[in-house]
Amino acid sequence: MAAFPPRERDAFMEHWGSILQDASGVHRTIELDGTVAGFVVLFGFEGRREVGYWVGREFWGRGIATRALAALLDEVSERPIYAGVAETNVASIRVLEKCGFTVAEANAEEHPGEVLMLLLG
Repeated sequence: MAAFPPRERDAFMEHWGSILQDASGVHRTIELDGTVAGFVVLFGFEGRREVGYWVGREFWGRGIATRALAALLDEVSERPIYAGVAETNVASIRVLEKCGFTVAEANAEEHPGEVLMLLLG
């Protein structure tokens, strides 16, 4: 959701802690040549299962997010899976499309500027 301002550190740590404590969550570190490049997660959000990922800027443009998300999706069989992404984050939308996601909803009143993507099968 790169188009949205980041959470303050304490708010982020609280959110991240709740994701890590979710027993049904799946959390994976993305590593490239022995260096942590980012993470990919599957977690519960607003009554549905969502994926999220973050890749450090220095690793952008190498297909790392696409490969990491594809690996996570191969690992888990549950569907449907959702992903919320800023409508202006074309690169992230493309990552999701390459992994089979399609647009489920755009610019919903409760989430303006966001596209909700969906993977069914």
